[in-house]
Amino acid sequence: MNKTCVCRYCGKVFTAWHERSCCNDCLKTEEEEFSRIENYLKRYPNSNAIQIAEGLEISPFNVVRFIDEGRLSIRKGEFKEIKGGKK
Repeated sequence: MNKTCVCRYCGKVFTAWHERSCCNDCLKTEEEEFSRIENYLKRYPNSNAIQIAEGLEISPFNVVRFIDEGRLSIRKGEFKEIKGGKK
């Protein structure tokens, strides 16, 4: 049975076999955003949603949405303070 969905990007109403967050026209936009997040995490693996959002200039809710959808997972990391600098 088809479900009625609303695209989070353009607001278009569409039907799909399963609930989706974006229409086919905006799917490329979503995949590009996910790819940017994925690349950011490869460079900065212990980043949290706020750091990713600030680094990529996107909403932290977009990062959390990918976590909620199971496309990103939370992992306990380790933060090391950068030491050095001028004395």
